[in-house]
Amino acid sequence: MSETGRVSLQRSCPCGTGLAYDACCGPLHRGARAAATPEELMRSRYSAYALGESGYVFRTWHPRTRPDDVTPDPSTRWTRLEVLDATGDEVEFVAHFETSAGPGRLHERSRFDKRAGRWVYVDGG
Repeated sequence: MSETGRVSLQRSCPCGTGLAYDACCGPLHRGARAAATPEELMRSRYSAYALGESGYVFRTWHPRTRPDDVTPDPSTRWTRLEVLDATGDEVEFVAHFETSAGPGRLHERSRFDKRAGRWVYVDGG
């Protein structure tokens, strides 16, 4: 069962906008609407990782670059997201996390593409 089935939809969204989950990434995760921008998609993917919504991560990854298994490591706890830049089809961010080995961070410039009218994640580096 996904984490969203066990948390309040009114709690703050993990993506860091300050909005309630149900007013932010929740509708995207449920398929009620699609991300309007690459930044919104990246934020919703971060929230999906934080909440264990691997189906959403899979659906929003370009099929050409998507791995067979996108299941997040259950020992990783995503703690904070910083968006550094969002220009055109790229978003640069730092995602902070904790594991049993201690805190860490993922710094990435992600690329997105619009496919069949919806933004999808292509790759990052």
